[in-house]
Amino acid sequence: MNEQLPDGGVELSPDDIEALPARWSSCWTPGEVAQRLAGIGTPWYVAAGWALDLFRGRRTRAHGDIEIGIPAAGFPEVRDRFPGYAFDAAGSGRIWADAAPEVLAAVHQTWLRDPATGDYLLDVFREPHDGDTWICRRDETIRLPYREIIHHTRDGIPYLAPELVLLFKAKHVRDKDQSDFDATVPHLTPAQRETLTGLLARVHPGHPWLADL
Repeated sequence: MNEQLPDGGVELSPDDIEALPARWSSCWTPGEVAQRLAGIGTPWYVAAGWALDLFRGRRTRAHGDIEIGIPAAGFPEVRDRFPGYAFDAAGSGRIWADAAPEVLAAVHQTWLRDPATGDYLLDVFREPHDGDTWICRRDETIRLPYREIIHHTRDGIPYLAPELVLLFKAKHVRDKDQSDFDATVPHLTPAQRETLTGLLARVHPGHPWLADL
């Protein structure tokens, strides 16, 4: 994604930021998202905290929103699944309502909004890729086939591999990120722990999680 943000958009005030959780209170569950995207051609996966719950097989905490990842080029196909909804681009404390293509090219987060209520229902990450190869937005030298990074629950819901979810969570290590790490690591296979160790050492050298792996 282009680091230069486009003009326009609305800067979120402190009051706007404080009100955001209420606007996400009606967000969908992974199962509801999977129903709406059933049969779609572009690869997609549940990301972030929900992905770790899907990996562990149960809901372990409350989730303030739901995020999915898709290859950026697949966004039109996803957008076509939600007629009547609006897609707002979000980045660096700004929101662009019904974002134009040049805005979509500059940020990676897209919030699906119900125009009737103003509620946000789904956060779509439009990720860099090279055809069927996923590219890590934190380190573009990390490239993996989608078929390797997308796992599925028993009922077919796709989710991002837990070691990659934890790699993204390692940047800020909020309380929920630390809790997710502590709850997930015991369930990782030796190969997954080894992969996470290598990725953390590469992207976040000296990260405190390395000592626990």
